Amino acid sequence: MPELHSFAAPRAANRKISWDLVRAGCVTLVLIYHATYMSVVVHPELGPRGFTFPFQVGASLLLVISAYFACVTIGRGPLGRYWWGRVARLLPPFLAAVVVIYAALRLLSPAGWFRPGGRDLVGNLLMLWNWKPADFPFVDGSHWTIPLQLMAFTVAALLYRSRWGHGARLRVLLWLALLVPLAQWPLRAAGPPEWYRTVVDGLGFHRWHLFVAGVAIRLWSTKRISTAHFLALEVLCLLAHALHNSVRTPGGLVLDRGSTIGVGAGLAVVALVAAGPDWDRVVPRWLRRPIQWFAGISYGVFLMHQAIGYLVLHRLSALGAGTAVQTGAMIVTGVLLGWALTRLVERPAHRLLMAGYDSVSAFRARRREAAEAVRTEERPSVGASAGGPHGR
Repeated sequence: MPELHSFAAPRAANRKISWDLVRAGCVTLVLIYHATYMSVVVHPELGPRGFTFPFQVGASLLLVISAYFACVTIGRGPLGRYWWGRVARLLPPFLAAVVVIYAALRLLSPAGWFRPGGRDLVGNLLMLWNWKPADFPFVDGSHWTIPLQLMAFTVAALLYRSRWGHGARLRVLLWLALLVPLAQWPLRAAGPPEWYRTVVDGLGFHRWHLFVAGVAIRLWSTKRISTAHFLALEVLCLLAHALHNSVRTPGGLVLDRGSTIGVGAGLAVVALVAAGPDWDRVVPRWLRRPIQWFAGISYGVFLMHQAIGYLVLHRLSALGAGTAVQTGAMIVTGVLLGWALTRLVERPAHRLLMAGYDSVSAFRARRREAAEAVRTEERPSVGASAGGPHGR
C-alpha cells in the first residue's frame, strides 16, 4: 500500500552521483534550448544560429525530479520543517533573481526590447504570470516553474497529514490528477473564457502530469506499485505532455514529437537512476567534483541565465561575434551568475531561515514543557488527597 509517509529514504544515505549528473544534464539542456532556440524566437533580430536545439525537455524533467525528491524527503523530521525548508530554499533566490534581472533589463535592454516597469517588478515578485500573462509579462521566462513547485510542496505536505496520502486513496488521487486535466484539455484548447483560462493555467493543470510522473517513479522504485501500474501512469503522463505541447492549426493538431520523445527518454533515465545502482563506476573520479559543483548551483543557474543571457547574445552579435561564441558566452554568464546567486543568497538565506525556524520551534517546545510542568505541580496527588482531613 503506497503511503506518503513511507517514502522517506534513510537519513544517512549518500546522494548518488547519478542524481547530480541527471540534474546537471537537465539544466544544461535548458541552457542550450534557450541559447540556441528560444533566443531567436523571442528576438528574431539575433539571426539564425549555427546549431539549434528546439526541444523543451530540461525544465519539464526538473519538475519530475523535484516531485520525486519531495516524496523522498517529506518523512524526514517534522512536517512543518519540511515545508518551510522547501520555501526557504526556493523563495529567497527567486526574489533576488527577479530584482537583479529587472535591474539589468532596465539598464541594458536595447531599443525595441522589453524594458520592465515597477508594475512588472511587483507582478513578477508575486508570481502573477501564470494567472494573468497578458498583464504581467515575465522578466525571465524560466521562472514559470517556481510557483508550481511551491504549490506542489504545499499539496504534498497537506496530503501527508490526510487520508489521501495513504494507500489506495493516493493511487486514486494520482489518476485523478492526470485524468481531470486531460478531460478539460479540449475546452482549454478551443479558447475558453478568460476566467476559465486564469484558473486552469494559474493552478498549473497542464503541468500536473510532471509531478505525477515523479511520484509514480518513487512508488515504483520502492515497490509500492507494480511495473504495469507504473507504466500505465507514465504513458498517460507522456500523452498529457504531448497534448500540452501541441498546437491547433487549421490543418489539425500538430504535436511536438521531439520534445515528447525527449521527455519520455528522460523519464526512463530518472526511473533507472531511482531504482538502479549508482553510476559511480562509470563516472570518472576526476569528473565527480565538477558535476557535484554544477548540480549544487543548478537552481541559481536556472533562475539567472535566460533574460540576461539574451542581453549577452545581443551585445556579442553587435560586435560581430560568431553564434558559437555567443552561445558559449551566454552559458558561461549563466553559470557565473548562478554561482554568485547560490553563494550570496540561496545558501546563506536557507541557513538563516532554517535557524530561525529551529529557534522558534525550540522556544515553543520550552513553553509547552514549562506549561506542562506547572499543570503537573498544580494537579493534586493521590497521596495528598488520602492524607487530608477527610482521607480516613
